[in-house]
Amino acid sequence: MTFFQRLITISMVVLGTVLTRFLPFLLFPAGKPTPKYIQYLGKVLPPAVFGLLVVYCLKNVSVFSGSHGIPEAVSIALVIVLHLWRRQMLLSIAGGTLCYMLLVQFIL
Repeated sequence: MTFFQRLITISMVVLGTVLTRFLPFLLFPAGKPTPKYIQYLGKVLPPAVFGLLVVYCLKNVSVFSGSHGIPEAVSIALVIVLHLWRRQMLLSIAGGTLCYMLLVQFIL
């Protein structure tokens, strides 16, 4: 890439970041009530995205070859247990990811 192309690329990334950070505050100021459809999306999108991620992560798991999906099943169970125990999403995700990586690399 030339210097000019790098400059354009960096500028577009900065512009995209600034727009996604500040646009919600401009569209929905603190003094006005949040529209009902935005509140609805705030309630339904997180579980939908989580479900989509689960499907995406498990789409290539084969129970008939290799480790038969055991690392995935154990890691999913750990995520569920951690989430029910602590109710902290970051802990659940990190624990499940760490468990999966350790199982795949060292045990199974």
